[in-house]
Amino acid sequence: MISTIVWGTGNVGRLAIRAVEAHPALKLTAVIVHNPDKVGRDAGDLAGLGRELGVAATDDIEAVLAAGPQAVVYAASGEIRPDDALADCNRAIRAGAVVVTPSMYALYDQSNAPAEMREPVLAAIAEGGGSLFVSGVDPGWGNDVLPLLISGLGSEIDVIRCQEIFDYTTYDQEDSVRYLVGMGQPMDYDAPMIAATVPTMVWGGQIRLMARALGVEIEEIRETVLRRELDETVTTKLMGEFEAGTQGALRFEVQGIVDGEPLIVIEHVTRIHASCATDWPMPPTGDGAHRVIIEGNPRIEVSVEATDEEGNRAGGGNATAVGRLVSAIDWLVEAEPGLYDALDVPLRPAVGKLGKKK
Repeated sequence: MISTIVWGTGNVGRLAIRAVEAHPALKLTAVIVHNPDKVGRDAGDLAGLGRELGVAATDDIEAVLAAGPQAVVYAASGEIRPDDALADCNRAIRAGAVVVTPSMYALYDQSNAPAEMREPVLAAIAEGGGSLFVSGVDPGWGNDVLPLLISGLGSEIDVIRCQEIFDYTTYDQEDSVRYLVGMGQPMDYDAPMIAATVPTMVWGGQIRLMARALGVEIEEIRETVLRRELDETVTTKLMGEFEAGTQGALRFEVQGIVDGEPLIVIEHVTRIHASCATDWPMPPTGDGAHRVIIEGNPRIEVSVEATDEEGNRAGGGNATAVGRLVSAIDWLVEAEPGLYDALDVPLRPAVGKLGKKK
């Protein structure tokens, strides 16, 4: 069994605890928390499993790493603390651990990452013998391995488009929905998610990674943004009212430009209610989906709908992304120490998981 710790117990961390506990090759040995109110609580309680796992959360990072874990799922936020996240991961790598994380966008395409991020990781690997694999929670597989796999089925390819389509009516993330994405805000509200260069910062690495796999050169990355207002006030069960005249839907693209044309595109279409922007792409059923469209000969379209235990498709997308990271751990433990990305780490069958519940 591979001794594995989960560092951080927010949305991603809770899912990571569940994924580690379910994996037949992994053993959860520690959970690191920042909030003092969580110290001492059982990991099963923090993950909402409804049962105890016998692992008490701790904020003693030094003691956890000194015990020599083989793997770390780093689930703490990196959006507003990238330097701290990088330092934390390097600390674990120097302790000899394999680290998997969604928290550092710049390392999605590690070979083209900025030197100020890449070089400290390589130094930590050389010193401690650990490894690092970064993949997204938007989800990473929907913007790298899935479109690349499907692209191999076509004879001629004109455009590769990756879509995330969600209706946040049942989503329980009010701060993110209202203030990060801007739902329910005045139409001139400057939502951080779509501030200039931010979409490229988050998704540009995945554009470059796909281009590298496809053997094309990205000339530039462009961003487009569209917003729609609510025609009437809507009320959500978990987040309350969103008033008529405020933002009700958001659509943006991150475009990889090849020969002057957007040929690799990551697109997000989000709504606070299904009645808003009905002429924009809609999920096949329910409240969300991830879709890959290969325009060419033949035209290929694949939609993936993942639902979490609460019936939420957005949460299901996060869960599959965490599953991608956690499922890579045993492969990384067997591989040479190094800095890996989605082109290096295979997406493998769920060996030992079928029909088994703990």
